Amino acid sequence: MLPKTTLAMVQTGPRRLEARELPMPAIDDDSAILRVEACGICGSDYEQFEGVLRVPTPVVPGHEPLGVIAAIGDRAARRWGVDVGDRVAVETMLACHCCDTCLGGRYHLCSHRQIYSYIPLSSEPGLWGAYAQYMWLAPNAILHRMDPALPPELAVMFNPLGAGFRWAVEVPQTQVGDTVLILGPGQRGLASVVAARHAGAGKIIVTGRSADARKLEIARRLGADHTIDVDNEPALERIKSYTGGRGADVVVEVTSYATEPVRDALGYVRPGGTIVLAGVKGFKPVDDFVSDLIVLNEITIRGVIGVTSSGYRKAIDLIHARTTPLEIMHTHDFALEQAERAIRTLARQVEGEESIHSCLIPPV
Repeated sequence: MLPKTTLAMVQTGPRRLEARELPMPAIDDDSAILRVEACGICGSDYEQFEGVLRVPTPVVPGHEPLGVIAAIGDRAARRWGVDVGDRVAVETMLACHCCDTCLGGRYHLCSHRQIYSYIPLSSEPGLWGAYAQYMWLAPNAILHRMDPALPPELAVMFNPLGAGFRWAVEVPQTQVGDTVLILGPGQRGLASVVAARHAGAGKIIVTGRSADARKLEIARRLGADHTIDVDNEPALERIKSYTGGRGADVVVEVTSYATEPVRDALGYVRPGGTIVLAGVKGFKPVDDFVSDLIVLNEITIRGVIGVTSSGYRKAIDLIHARTTPLEIMHTHDFALEQAERAIRTLARQVEGEESIHSCLIPPV
């Protein structure tokens, strides 16, 4: 029996989160209710919290949900192949699945797409985001079964790991033996290390700042062959040395806000190589970006947003295999009511704390 209300953290404006009891939505034959076991925290949560992302409020944030089906309509159960009690990972984006873009296989770019954590309370039934004990699953949601025996803080890594597989392997078409250079050792940079190693990359190089010493050490433990502290080492010189002067086959740029790595990537990639841009910069221009280098070296540049089902499936298969020490990426569990602290910890605003992968654990 579902409770009549659920605890949720509601964002009411920039840098304002408050705990509220919200009414439990009703379901029909095509929808479901998820009991949230964990919700991952990522950089866009901070941007939403700060008001950089213009998201309508009040709203329940949270777009990386892992949980157990608590109630489900009959048609939804048949369509998704799940039932009450099944653990599922929920994809971030909701698409229409019937427009030309969706039918062409690029549903993550659907012009009607929505993201759970950006849909306000005023949009019925209101309980969209995963900063809550329960959330509503729309008929157009995409679910993936997950092993119920896994610790929730490990299972919820399906989202960043999915990004690693899509951004570092699928989009640049990374081949066995390729050299992959990853700019930025945050959770999605580390996920890219895992994915590239799983795909058979010949050499993996990761760059970071002096403050990222712990993350760079974890990158090596996860399979990086070389790490570079760009504050104290000549990055270009090191990369040329590690690649025999050739440059990287694939460069994955996952730093946040810094624009210099976008410019510098043109010097790191080999002629004919691929640069994948995934780190958002707050719409800042990139200074001294020399486009002639793209032309003369026939460099491919790809932008990426989000994850698609193939990336999620690869990530979930990897998690289920239990062959990679993913737990070394996970640093923090936070109670639901500690959502603001979780966000500020990720943003390095809590003295003495450094977050790599963290999640909210709602009360049962």
